[in-house]
Amino acid sequence: MSDFDRNIGARGFGARAAAIDAGLRAYMIRVYNYMAAGVALTGVVAWLTFNAAVVTNEAGRIVGLTQFGQQIFSGPLAIVLFLATLGIVFFMSFRIDRLQPSTALMLFMGYAALLGLMLSSVFLAYTGASVTRTFFISAASFGALSLYGYTTQRDLSPVGSFLVMGLFGLILAMLVNMFLKSSGLDFAISAIGVLIFAGLTAWDTQRIKEMYSSYDDGTVAGRKAVMGALTLYLDFINLFLFLLRFLGDRR
Repeated sequence: MSDFDRNIGARGFGARAAAIDAGLRAYMIRVYNYMAAGVALTGVVAWLTFNAAVVTNEAGRIVGLTQFGQQIFSGPLAIVLFLATLGIVFFMSFRIDRLQPSTALMLFMGYAALLGLMLSSVFLAYTGASVTRTFFISAASFGALSLYGYTTQRDLSPVGSFLVMGLFGLILAMLVNMFLKSSGLDFAISAIGVLIFAGLTAWDTQRIKEMYSSYDDGTVAGRKAVMGALTLYLDFINLFLFLLRFLGDRR
């Protein structure tokens, strides 16, 4: 009789584990789909903005900026865009528990579009071919790092805490170098930036995975998926930008 009860319990546990595994897989796919949509929107907006902002000659070389380009790259609009993107991130971070998933997703996509306007400037500094090449290298690196974070049994929390502290130090160093304009410090910032966001990609993936609960209703799960997508989106964008410092061919 005890063997029968044990078998029933084992089957029940197995069914429950399978349900959790399927739910987790669907949740992570949702996170990655949102994140990929955000990256795609940023790329499209950046490219369209760049083409609307520059004046080229018959050979395709940039010879100047349109009135729109002057405003978007050097005018007060650039500051407005920066403050708007920063505001959206802080708003979502502090108000996510009160937002509907559809509203949170709309804010995320709005943020991705605004960031695309800002990041269109990378096409002024780097050739289109090198931007494309670096994007695919970043995508492959991100995929490998995120897969590691998803599958590893190692607790990455201690590493994550160290990386967050390193991120604050990196921001401080970047602010200092705005005045020093040291090429050596700039190289160090680029190298450290790649390492930090590579590590954050793995750690954030593990955190997002651990956020999943089979007991969450659709609203809570939707909020978690959007915030997870935003986190991975920021990791990818920053990894791409720091890699571009090494791999990008300047115009």
